[in-house]
Amino acid sequence: MTILIKGGHVINPATQMDEVADVLIEDQKIKKIGKELPEKEAERVINADGCYVMPGFIDMHVHFRDPGFEQKEDIYTGMQAAAHGGYTTVLTMPNTKPVADNPDIVNYVHNKAKSGNCIHVLQVGAVTKGQQGKELADIEGMVKAGSPAISEDGKSVMDAALYRDGMLEAARLGIPVLAHCEDIHMVRGGVMNADAKAKELGLPGITNSVEDVIVARDIILAKDTGAQLHLCHCSTKDSVLMVKVAKEEGVRVSAEVCPHHFTLSTDDMKEADTNYKMNPPLRRKDDVEALKKGLSDGTMEVISTDHAPHTADEKNSSMVKAPFGIVGMETAAALTYTELVLGGYLTPMQMVEKMSYNPAQILHLKKGTLEEGRMADVMLFDPECTYAIDKNKFWSKAKNTPFHGRKVTGKVMMTICDGKIVYDAAEE
Repeated sequence: MTILIKGGHVINPATQMDEVADVLIEDQKIKKIGKELPEKEAERVINADGCYVMPGFIDMHVHFRDPGFEQKEDIYTGMQAAAHGGYTTVLTMPNTKPVADNPDIVNYVHNKAKSGNCIHVLQVGAVTKGQQGKELADIEGMVKAGSPAISEDGKSVMDAALYRDGMLEAARLGIPVLAHCEDIHMVRGGVMNADAKAKELGLPGITNSVEDVIVARDIILAKDTGAQLHLCHCSTKDSVLMVKVAKEEGVRVSAEVCPHHFTLSTDDMKEADTNYKMNPPLRRKDDVEALKKGLSDGTMEVISTDHAPHTADEKNSSMVKAPFGIVGMETAAALTYTELVLGGYLTPMQMVEKMSYNPAQILHLKKGTLEEGRMADVMLFDPECTYAIDKNKFWSKAKNTPFHGRKVTGKVMMTICDGKIVYDAAEE
């Protein structure tokens, strides 16, 4: 189908385009970007007046739970939720059952995603077999099968020598290492941040040092091996500081922040509500401010969601027993725009950089841009629409979010992947 997006405010970090223009899509690609393009060439004309036209978002960190935990989410429902949130490419983490530690699982995920004919799903490979931390997985085989990165997400590889070997292999193959930074020996049963709120609720706490110790270790290993390190879901002020220093030292490191970590602190927890239980946990206000400033000054280059769906039965438990994690793809755009753009930390251009262009650069993908001749991964975003988040309207199987009822500004109106409309708010 030939689609003409008419009169939208085009934001394209790759070319620094930031102006009202038309975008013509033909044969899955962007054919032309310009002023007053003729409508007669298009089979469908989309009026984008008042909307931003952006490259489709790229989420470097999601859990689709498939294979093995499809009661929480599956590839098909995950893709629909992603499209609803403006994402055209996502990276699924390997902590499935079985673990994505070999080419067969990578192929299973990629083939199932292709059959869904929605968005691009890329399976991240595990660092070690079964994520047991004892022996390296078939990293080269998974890369050949299409894995864009490796990660032990859900845990850290605690054997530093083995992890170093994994980094060397990643460096040889030219892929990034996505690091979940958590010293498991220091968690000690913690379920939320170790602060006054934890004491008030009578719950065991997780200190900032649980994250910071592994951030420091992984940066040192990246410097030693020359590997490209990407730090997942950073939550502490010292993580921001260490990333900044590492970059000054020439270490190949990038870092992401999730919307829940730059939006909420433990002060927002009115009670022991498991929808506020995530890993790493919500931190103090000074950590939140440091994360925002790190995003603002470019120290932290990426906004990812760590979309972590769970069933209602699992979350309808105690803070001690319930699993960590919240869903995030369907709220990320609005939270980012509300908290960071309207909050004065980011421009709309910087928002797109962190949610699309920068992830593409880190992953070496030919995406994250609106340029003639490129595949048409595009989203339309209304920056004036104000509403309350309603978990009952999520396309994900899961509804575990602390943001239900929260008032936000900014709404994804349409998502186009490979020239095909995969989400249209007007049809809801």
